[in-house]
Amino acid sequence: MGDRLGHISRRLWGSAAYMAAALFLSWSASAEEIHVEGSLQFAISRANAGDVLKLGERVYEGPLTIDRSIQIMGGDGTAIQGDGRGSVITVQAPNVTLMNLAVTGSGLSLETQDSGIFLDKSATNARIEGNRIFDNLIGVYVSGAKNSVVRNNHIVGRQDLRMNERGNGVQIWSAPGTVIENNTIEHGRDGIFVTTSSKNLFKGNRMENLRFAIHYMYTNRSEVSDNISIANHIGYALMSSTDLVVENNTSQNDRDRGFLLNYANRLTMSQNVVTGGSEKCIFIYNSHRNRIYRNLLSDCLVGIHFTAGSQKNIISKNAFISNQTQVKYVGTRWLEWSADGVGNYWSDHVAFDLDKNGIADAIYRPNDITDQIIWKYPSARLLMNSPAVQILKYAQNQFPALHPGGVIDSAPLMQIPKGLSRK
Repeated sequence: MGDRLGHISRRLWGSAAYMAAALFLSWSASAEEIHVEGSLQFAISRANAGDVLKLGERVYEGPLTIDRSIQIMGGDGTAIQGDGRGSVITVQAPNVTLMNLAVTGSGLSLETQDSGIFLDKSATNARIEGNRIFDNLIGVYVSGAKNSVVRNNHIVGRQDLRMNERGNGVQIWSAPGTVIENNTIEHGRDGIFVTTSSKNLFKGNRMENLRFAIHYMYTNRSEVSDNISIANHIGYALMSSTDLVVENNTSQNDRDRGFLLNYANRLTMSQNVVTGGSEKCIFIYNSHRNRIYRNLLSDCLVGIHFTAGSQKNIISKNAFISNQTQVKYVGTRWLEWSADGVGNYWSDHVAFDLDKNGIADAIYRPNDITDQIIWKYPSARLLMNSPAVQILKYAQNQFPALHPGGVIDSAPLMQIPKGLSRK
């Protein structure tokens, strides 16, 4: 894209006469559609609320400040080039639409939140659609701009910076009603980062090569659905938030966690898929009263890791497939992982179903005393095949009272629930 911008710049700015031209505006008959050939900032200052500024296939100089309710429409070769300081486009008016623009060249200050597009709290009902936003510190920052829509954009971060020095693809602060939908986000720090907000919708986004695909903090009564996370450190980090709907998302080849729940309560998680070798498909820390059902968790080192008293959760109708350890839970309480007589599918559970009701005749306990010993003392793994350990395992199978507590599925499924498959 950088070469393309350079080509456009040389082709259209090559003559000294053009560089000296101050402004040329061609008005349509309706006086509401303005074709901008000169300074875009000057055209903005002359526009009236409701006007549509139509841009040509060329590079327009930034930074820009939009302080009135207008639409700016570009084309395949339209670009807004910042000067490497601050934000490229700052919106300070409601009902602004930015469409079909290439936006690049922000500053690099995290302190001032330099962005490709910065939506001030006055920029309510903004529409940021179909843009190519690249090589900025932050792609789009929705800073208090309620009911904004960021849709169908391709956002690529600064690959010349270390990951922790980069900004986020889309960042939201205190912007209830904001919709982030059908964007492709690559090579930033977090794909979508939201804090202190509510009633947001993150839907249909594809996020690759990031730290976290979606990072949720103090955001309630919102939805995360139909998103795809590929080759990130963590797919979906949901922290200190309540009353979320998390459904039909995919975590593929994420390195550390597919889903991370940290102080996340009253979530409904369903139809999500984690596959491709994460360290932990789901890690749950101090999170309660969640309903986790009809998810497929496969090929991870640990299917679900529970810790810090994460209890009172309903976990059923999930499929645990080929995880090295299906469940890791260190505790003395018994946690029942079935609901209304229906448990989960476990690929390593060997059992019969003599009455052919789809429920295994034997209960499933994913962990035993030896598992807990190995978690606490990893070097003890060397003794796994020793006669003493084998006798202990046999004794626990014969006398369940020897189990110290942990997860138990009293109604394990014989088959993967219908509709669950690797995406």
